[in-house]
Amino acid sequence: MSRDGAVRQGRGGRDDDGGRERSMVPRATFRSYYGRPVLKPPVWEWKIPAYLFTGGLSAGAALLAAGADLTDRPELRRTARVGGFAALLASMYLLVADLGRPERFHHMLRVAKPSSPMSVGTWILVAYGPGSALAATAEVLPAAVRGTLPGRLLRLAARPAGLSAAVFAPGVASYTAVLLSQTAVPAWHDARRELPFVFTGSAAASAAGLGMLTAPVAEAGPARRLGAVGAAAEIVASRLIDRRPGLVTQAYTTGRPHRLRKASEYLTLGGAMTALTLARRSRVAAAVGGLALMAGSVLQRFGTFEAGVTSTKDPAYVVEPQRRRLQAREEGRDEE
Repeated sequence: MSRDGAVRQGRGGRDDDGGRERSMVPRATFRSYYGRPVLKPPVWEWKIPAYLFTGGLSAGAALLAAGADLTDRPELRRTARVGGFAALLASMYLLVADLGRPERFHHMLRVAKPSSPMSVGTWILVAYGPGSALAATAEVLPAAVRGTLPGRLLRLAARPAGLSAAVFAPGVASYTAVLLSQTAVPAWHDARRELPFVFTGSAAASAAGLGMLTAPVAEAGPARRLGAVGAAAEIVASRLIDRRPGLVTQAYTTGRPHRLRKASEYLTLGGAMTALTLARRSRVAAAVGGLALMAGSVLQRFGTFEAGVTSTKDPAYVVEPQRRRLQAREEGRDEE
């Protein structure tokens, strides 16, 4: 066969007589020098996805506690305030531990950069923390202290403090999604529109799970409703990521990230269904449903984290989106 004939076969997949022939041109593969990744994989350890979960749990609990306070549900308010502050302490520990040196967190407070998600998130945490701490402290005061002047003043300040934390809670729940999506990691950057909704819905579902697990059934109505709404938001936004066009979606729909996120979806959906049905009458069912919602939130964060790591290891996830954006610019249109 002549060279021109081979080229015609490779381009069209058919010979001159119209017969179907095997392509002579091999499929393109993406390679980098010495087989090394184009991007350096994130150096973060398990502490970071755990930090993403505990921060979201604390934020959702602050909102739940504020609602319980305003609707006179003292047990739900107490468990949400205390659990939310405990989650905040765990979140701060995980963040500082991953940074390696505690003073690095302090150094981030020396400047305020509105263009930096890390800087904005740090200051949101600083604004959120005191309200959460004050409200939680008021809930655990010993009986001997409650009757004293400082104790009475602290209890009076608990509601404004709790409402203050609730104001900043949406920012705490979502800023980590913005932080991830502004990195060069393809799986996180391509999902920048959906990740804030995934993380916010996951935060609401996990906080609802905490309320269902710890509060009496008679007071846990707001937690059950929050769990259903948060689960719906998380699952819908997660499915939208799975249906995004382009190669990068495969980082979410294959391998370990897919297994983690699929397990998360099953647990979250099961917890939401339990919240709407059996949890309204049974404390045991409420506890099981609450644990399912919290476990689903944990797996969602780890699955998203693993998808990002996966997308940095395969050069195709970096090269293919770059080619798509270049082609879009050449055609005179914006590539989302």
